Amino acid sequence: MTTYNGRCNCGQTEWTVKLEKEQQNNILCHCNTCKQLSGSAFTLNQVVPKDAIKVTKGSPKTYTYYGDSGKPVHCYYCPNCTTHVYHHQTVMGDNLITRTILLDGGDKLNPGVEIYGKARLPWQKEVAQTFETLPPS
Repeated sequence: MTTYNGRCNCGQTEWTVKLEKEQQNNILCHCNTCKQLSGSAFTLNQVVPKDAIKVTKGSPKTYTYYGDSGKPVHCYYCPNCTTHVYHHQTVMGDNLITRTILLDGGDKLNPGVEIYGKARLPWQKEVAQTFETLPPS
């Protein structure tokens, strides 16, 4: 297990994330919500247990939207610069989604899988095993 430090763009919010060896990669998400939230073609993420993330500075704000499952998704973000620290998709129980690119060394993590491939932009090339929506349970 490795502990990674993360920080928002303005530095007001900081956190740590513990990743097991098999989690030390990126899940590329091409869903329309991630594209809208990030202003990019996809986001870089990892699914971790709730106790693997610890906010060490600041206090993230929260807002909620409803995912494809119809269940709430709670987004935790810096109240100053609005960097998204993590998301809690309630359909996933006690697991959270952390943005791996915001972690020190996150740019060195390789692609693991791609999700919501059905929404990948047509000019993007596949870089990892791709699922049309989510991997089978």
